Amino acid sequence: MGQLILKTLSQTMGNFFNALALFLPRVLSMLAVIVAGFLIALVLKVIIRRIFGIASFRKYCDSAGLTQMMRKAALPPPVDFLGQIVFWVVWIVFIVLGIDALGIGALREQISRFFLFMPQIFVAMVVLFIGLLIANFFSRATLLAAANANYPSARLLSSLVRLLIIIFFVTMALEQIGLGRRVVLIAFSIAFGAVMMGTAIAFGLGGRDVAKQFLEKQFMQKEETSEKDEEISPL
Repeated sequence: MGQLILKTLSQTMGNFFNALALFLPRVLSMLAVIVAGFLIALVLKVIIRRIFGIASFRKYCDSAGLTQMMRKAALPPPVDFLGQIVFWVVWIVFIVLGIDALGIGALREQISRFFLFMPQIFVAMVVLFIGLLIANFFSRATLLAAANANYPSARLLSSLVRLLIIIFFVTMALEQIGLGRRVVLIAFSIAFGAVMMGTAIAFGLGGRDVAKQFLEKQFMQKEETSEKDEEISPL
């Protein structure tokens, strides 16, 4: 009986160490891939910061209002932010490759899905980034045009233009990720309708003084005309 127990234990321990001997190189391979990915991502981050760290790119970000917008959102400057994105994207790819090196079948299926889905996420991020640039550009252009025209609600109009453009590009990004088109269209329609209703109310409230001044001016002109007619009529 004792010999049978010892034989079973020795067999179990032998199987465990054999499995460990087979699995340990895979773990070491995973760690090597992850560490190598970290170093490569770090080098690429430095390269990206050097390439986009030129004065002209920083000046463009400042003129487009992107630097100020990211500062308000408690984010690093555009060049540093771009470097961080490159670093994390590259390192996540290597982490996934390292996990794949373990050779676990169930994980490999999920990893293949991740790599199929990753380009869509990347395109969606690019769409959002471009949308923010366009929204800031048109927002500043609207603010300058409205201010030059002495429009009383210039900042409100500028904010509404920016919000509409951002909503449009967020809708495009969500559709790119693969969310249901009907859900995205319905959400966009609701958001667009709410913004337009708010715009109409804001213009109605903000335009009261303008309409009042216009009507008073027209009324005063009519009074002056009638007084002149009364002065001329006795002659």
